[in-house]
Amino acid sequence: MPQHRFASIHVVGTNGKSSVAEMTMEVLRAHGIRAGAHVSPHSERWSERVRVDGAEIEPESFAAAVERVAESIETVDRRLGEGDAVTQFEAATAAAFVALAAARVEVGVIEAGLGGRLDATNVLPSRTTALTSVGLEHTEWLGDTVEEIAAEKLAVLGDHSTLVLGPVPDGVERLARRTAAERRAGVVAVRGLAPELTLKSPGAYQRQNFAVALACADTIVDELDPGRVTEVAAGLELRGRVEVAGTDPELVLDAAHNPDGARALAEALAEVAPDRPVVACVAVLADKDAAGILTALAGALEGIVATEIPAADLARVGRPGARALPAAELAAVAREAGIGRVEALIAPGDGVERTLALARELGGVALVCGSHYLLRYATRA
Repeated sequence: MPQHRFASIHVVGTNGKSSVAEMTMEVLRAHGIRAGAHVSPHSERWSERVRVDGAEIEPESFAAAVERVAESIETVDRRLGEGDAVTQFEAATAAAFVALAAARVEVGVIEAGLGGRLDATNVLPSRTTALTSVGLEHTEWLGDTVEEIAAEKLAVLGDHSTLVLGPVPDGVERLARRTAAERRAGVVAVRGLAPELTLKSPGAYQRQNFAVALACADTIVDELDPGRVTEVAAGLELRGRVEVAGTDPELVLDAAHNPDGARALAEALAEVAPDRPVVACVAVLADKDAAGILTALAGALEGIVATEIPAADLARVGRPGARALPAAELAAVAREAGIGRVEALIAPGDGVERTLALARELGGVALVCGSHYLLRYATRA
């Protein structure tokens, strides 16, 4: 099994998974460890999900891994019951494991997809599991309370391993400690932000994520070197996490797609754009809490251009069957949230262009957020 050919850190949680995974990989690399990561979703290419030594995997290497998995899928599908088949995410996860093993990484930092217990990544013999955060998400599959959702995520915790616990509600922490005790796993509870460090990525939530990443790396490295940690913090750029991607006007990309993420983004905007108006281009998938997202952002925004992502585009980037909330409906939600200036444009490219124009007119900042899948249109603007 390819996932047995490297030590693994499994990252589960509602928000912060990708950031923690990439941060942990970079801290390990700074300490001389050949590390890789598997994150999701991607923007343009499936290979974006696999990182080896800090960079996207080479196309040829990823293609070889996909070909190997494709050959195995035919055999597996024949053994499954009628109507069952290997899913797209399962195939992508298997390809990532094959690719990381072929790249001879010593440690793979693996982000879970949905939940944990039934997730395709739950085949890892992980040395460490990180629970980054817990919020109400995917309640139709994971449960109606944060404790029920946390239980699904904590199901990946292995016996005699280590649980790194990010900031979670008291009830979730009690559950986490009880689960760890049952599995004789150690617990490292991360309190507060990474101390005395300046992160290139703005926002208190990223300093919090970095603290979790340091705790994860500390379970692998005998002793973290403060100088190397400082260098990583100062140079780390994370795609789609308060990412500054343009200057005329300043353009910020963020993947916030739930209320907790939107609240963290609103706080970060105070650092990125103090005393400047922010105009946002927003698209939200239909299964997300659009009202919660826009209510969390409302106080930080001068205006919004509501847009939507075509279903065909969502299918191409790994979300077949998903749909975005129609732009007109999202605009109505924005008005209900108290955002004063609201426009709607169906085509996401047009929405980004209009947002840039408005921000330029106001001498402000353009923001693209609401869905991972919207960010790709901003990179083309």
